[in-house]
Amino acid sequence: MRKSGNHRVCFIFLATFVVGLSSACTQQKATPDEIRQKTAEATAELKQNTKAVVEGVKEGLRNGQIVDLNKASKDDLLRLPGLTSEGADRVIAGRPYADAHELVRRRIVSEAEYQQIKDKVTASR
Repeated sequence: MRKSGNHRVCFIFLATFVVGLSSACTQQKATPDEIRQKTAEATAELKQNTKAVVEGVKEGLRNGQIVDLNKASKDDLLRLPGLTSEGADRVIAGRPYADAHELVRRRIVSEAEYQQIKDKVTASR
C-alpha cells in the first residue's frame, strides 16, 4: 500500500511539472512596448521608494539623534549629511575624540563639513 502512495505522489509531481513546463513554453514573449511599460513602472516605483528612504533619513536626523563619534558604527556616521564612506573611515580610524571639534583640528573633516554636522555629533569619553 505504501508503494502505491509513493507512486501517486511521484505521478502528481510529474504531472504538475509537465503542465508547468508546457505553460512556460507556450507563453508569448513580451513586446518592446510591454517591456518599456514595465520598465517605466519599475523605475517609478524605485523613485518613490528612494524618496521614502531619503525622507526617513532626513526625519531621523531632524529628530535630534546625536551620533557619538567614539562609538558610532560606520552606517551611523554615513547618515550624517555630507559625510562620505572615506570620511566615516577616517572618523573611525581617528578615535577616540575628546570633543567633536577635534575632527577639524585633526583635519579629518573640513570646517565646512563640520558645520553641517556639528549639531548632530558628540564625543563621549
